[in-house]
Amino acid sequence: MKCISVYTDNFEVFSDVFEEVIEINLGENDERELQGITVSDSGEVPEHYLERMAKKPEVVVMRDKKRNITILQHGKVFEILIPTEDQEVVITG
Repeated sequence: MKCISVYTDNFEVFSDVFEEVIEINLGENDERELQGITVSDSGEVPEHYLERMAKKPEVVVMRDKKRNITILQHGKVFEILIPTEDQEVVITG
């Protein structure tokens, strides 16, 4: 899964840049600023990362079912997890 990190703890600000973040073409470990918010490609994360993070009480898990995207919010960061080809995100538990 590809992971894009959006460095803000403000959901409203995150919502404002979400569509732009999804459309931006970041290279691996690339970092950009959108509307004053730092956005970076955090590379690939293993399948078990989502399962492990979803179990933590301080992590909020959100889904965009239409696009099969999972968003994790914890601390001052939102992580957008986008399945790469031949992957499907499944949350158990």
